[in-house]
Amino acid sequence: MITIYTSHNSNSSRKAKAWLRKYQIPFVEQNVFVKPPSYQAFKQILSRTENGTVDIISTRSKAYHQLQAVLNDELSLRQLYDLVSKHPGLLRQPLIIDDRRLQIGYNIDDIRQFLPRKIRRLELIAAQRKTDAA
Repeated sequence: MITIYTSHNSNSSRKAKAWLRKYQIPFVEQNVFVKPPSYQAFKQILSRTENGTVDIISTRSKAYHQLQAVLNDELSLRQLYDLVSKHPGLLRQPLIIDDRRLQIGYNIDDIRQFLPRKIRRLELIAAQRKTDAA
């Protein structure tokens, strides 16, 4: 099952949810301002990043600018989680995760990784036919 961590005012979150609905991909939405990710979910998100916290922390957010001095200190994982729980605006949105993959932000090409293989194959065949016909 896909979980999408969103915020109410994120255009990227709205686009990602619309895309998932368009392809009828079931998902569970969790607004991080209403309910931040659990500690276990936070560890799961971090475990799927390529560059750790650099990937999931929004450096353009107000919270980041207010807490930059604290964030520049060395924090334990638990301390970082506590900070993110109190200031969920620190997280980039959306965060889309399933049992194997993580997508940070909305990107029309990258989000396709959540399409079932069968659908991706069918779309590839259709695109190839279109190219051959042209």
